[in-house]
Amino acid sequence: MKKYVCIVCGYIYDPEVGDPDNGVEPGTAFEDISDDWLCPLCSVGKDEFEECE
Repeated sequence: MKKYVCIVCGYIYDPEVGDPDNGVEPGTAFEDISDDWLCPLCSVGKDEFEECE
């Protein structure tokens, strides 16, 4: 699974870790996260993330 980076603050979503504090279990692909999920650092939406190289 691919990692995604927030283009606003630099937070990296790692699917192996997930975001358990916000209801995203480890092993959850970025594409499978709810569309209303927000960056845990700066609160922007999924549309502000891009795939990491």
